[in-house]
This record gives sequence, C-alpha cells and structure tokens, in this order.
Amino acid sequence: MSAFLQQLPALIGVVIGALGSYLAVVRGDRARHRREREAHWQERRFTAYADYARAVKTSVTLAYRGASALGLDPHPHPLPPREADVSMAEATAARDPYWEALLLLGSPEVVDRARAWVVVLMDMERLVRDGSRDRPAWRDLLERQRVARADYYSAVRADLGLPTGHSARLPLPALSDTP
Repeated sequence: MSAFLQQLPALIGVVIGALGSYLAVVRGDRARHRREREAHWQERRFTAYADYARAVKTSVTLAYRGASALGLDPHPHPLPPREADVSMAEATAARDPYWEALLLLGSPEVVDRARAWVVVLMDMERLVRDGSRDRPAWRDLLERQRVARADYYSAVRADLGLPTGHSARLPLPALSDTP
C-alpha cells in the first residue's frame, strides 16, 4: 500500500494535467468558433451594406440621367422622362431585397443612415417624375444626397470597425442657370 501512496501524487498530477489540457483545448475551440462566427457575420454585414449601396447608387444614377433630360444635370447620358420613370421603378423593385437584408443584418445606426439616404433619393426621383426644371431644388437634392451617402458610409465603417475612408465629397460641376 505504501508504494501506491508514494505514486498517488504523480497519478493525481497526471489526472490534473490531462483535465487541464482538456479544458484548455475546449476553451480554445470555443474561442476559435466564436471568432469564426463573428467573422462570418461581419462578412455577411459587409456584403449587405455594399449590395444596398450599389442598388441605391444605381437609382441615383438613373435620377441623374432623368434630370439631365430636363436640363438639370450634366450627366452625359440623358434618359427621356418615360424611360426614366420605368427605369427608376425597376431599380426600386430591384433594391427592395437589399433593403430587407440590410434590415436583418444592419446595425440600427446603419439602417437609420440608409433610410435617410433613400428618402433623399425618393425626393430626387419625385422631382424628375414631376418634370420639374427647378435648378436650385435639384442642386439642394444633389448636396443632400451626397451628405446622406457620406453619412451612410461613415456608419458602415463604424459598424464594421473599418478606418475612416474617403468622404467622396467632390465639388459639384457648375450648372448654368439658363436652360
């Protein structure tokens, strides 16, 4: 019995070592799984944010083209009013699934900024659909759209932990006040 008692501390040490090793592996696996899951959802959010931004930018470009046909915007490819209306409606329908993904995956701040951006876009589209030739109103909408887009990207960068990027605030081209 005394031989067993002499080896008991070593045996306890082996059991404690094995248990400690097991716990370290389990804890490491959990941490790795958590990091992988976070990276997965971070990538999904990035994709949702980028897809939504592309869809809104497509609609913005169509509004520019429609406004160009009205003589309000210098876009080099004017889109006649009927075509602009149809194209803007199609772009809105194509944008809707991206909005749903954004609602599902986006932070509240990003969703709020996305909504603000699209509200300005809807005002731009309304001005084009109405056939308005109000240049000061169009200039105001251009500036509001640029601010809303910059705010959206700023919120996205903050949510994803990205460094500050370019503001994309380039000077507006000069528009003459005469048709």
